[in-house]
Amino acid sequence: MAGSRFELSGLATAVGSMPHIDPKEACHLVTTFLPQIPAWPQLPQRSFLENMYVQFSQGFPGVVIEEERIYVDRAKDLEQLLEQLYTAYVENELGKYALTPDYAAGLYAFLEAELGEPLAVKGQITGPISWGLTVTDQERRPIIYDETLADALAKHLRLKAAWQERKLKVICPNTIIFVDEPYMASLGSAFVSLPQERVVPLLEEVFGGIGGLKGVHCCGNTDWSLLLKTSLDILNIDAYNYDYTIALYPDEVKAFLERGGVIAWGIVPSDERELKGETAKSLLERLEEAMGTLDRKGINFRFLMERCLLTPSCGLGSVSPEAAVWALELLAGVSTELRKRYIREG
Repeated sequence: MAGSRFELSGLATAVGSMPHIDPKEACHLVTTFLPQIPAWPQLPQRSFLENMYVQFSQGFPGVVIEEERIYVDRAKDLEQLLEQLYTAYVENELGKYALTPDYAAGLYAFLEAELGEPLAVKGQITGPISWGLTVTDQERRPIIYDETLADALAKHLRLKAAWQERKLKVICPNTIIFVDEPYMASLGSAFVSLPQERVVPLLEEVFGGIGGLKGVHCCGNTDWSLLLKTSLDILNIDAYNYDYTIALYPDEVKAFLERGGVIAWGIVPSDERELKGETAKSLLERLEEAMGTLDRKGINFRFLMERCLLTPSCGLGSVSPEAAVWALELLAGVSTELRKRYIREG
């Protein structure tokens, strides 16, 4: 699997969003605190176009953005637009599905930033489940329930992911792309009637566009066994609030790690009030306790440490700029202390 290409042991990266308006400032903070695996910043406070559901919508058949609403107008003649998408997919015409600067100012600033010599660079894209459940048609029906549009969406996002990865590889050969799936936490609830057998093919379609490491970020509780059996390399969980949920699947976690998988522990809270009460020491103790639970279920503690990545629990786009700086400082501190204690250099 891709996960064996380079070691992530206890290093840190960002989930994606930052609260800043200035893309250069956001990039400077990410590269300062996370020099080994910096991530390009999404800036939802800068523009509605950088909302995680709008940001990757350019070029999708029938998409409409009105003020602060995004939807797909199925009253339009979508046949020709869908044909164009499928042609681009078959011919791998990535340039037609580029992210433009008005939709991703942070990405373009990141591509021009002084990064030094990072081990890897990280990007992210909204996943097909969350995009398809959030974005509706003109009658407010989620488009994921239309099989044609759901299939088209997965192919659209695959092209977006592949284009993004190609741009990132220009600045670093090692890439990580997270597929952000907050709505995975809603699967199986009374509000989402989406069978599991439809979920995995949509995810795998997007994964197919990613040649480097591919991860999934879910900032809630979900059926982790479903994700652990896919081809992903990195599973990113909200370990600050939901660390106990991963321990419900020890056999699947062990199999995932043994095939080269990595768990990205979102141990730094993305809630401003919670951030104020934490230190790097308290968060490392919290992480040790979470890993200890899995150790008691048969997964070696040091093995967990060696096959881990650290992140915030979710994006930082909704906290103050000062809190975002503190979150990154905490994240860097936890990573430094963890590696000092548990990771053998060389």
